[in-house]
Amino acid sequence: MDKKVQKIMRPDYKKIYVDILDKKHPQKKDDCKKILSKKQLTSLDIIELNTIIFGHSSDVLNPSHRSYDPNSIFKILEYQKAHNLSNTKLAQHFKLSKNTVSQWKKKFI
Repeated sequence: MDKKVQKIMRPDYKKIYVDILDKKHPQKKDDCKKILSKKQLTSLDIIELNTIIFGHSSDVLNPSHRSYDPNSIFKILEYQKAHNLSNTKLAQHFKLSKNTVSQWKKKFI
């Protein structure tokens, strides 16, 4: 039996956020222009866009609905090294679980 390799498709976040900005928040286009000009958006870019557009709402930034790609995880762990943060402080800064940070360190470092 042939198994087809399925490529995991991510939503086109650029198009989604451009539509949101065009229809509901045109005054915030200039604030988001730098992020949306990137070729590909990372998980951190998406979280930053959410914060710029919708503010710091607990509904929008619910950690249980987030997922991070390996590049974003490496950036977060590099941030920890650069700023000499403990796992707890890093978790608070990015609104993560301490266990998540320690699992990432075991897996990626």
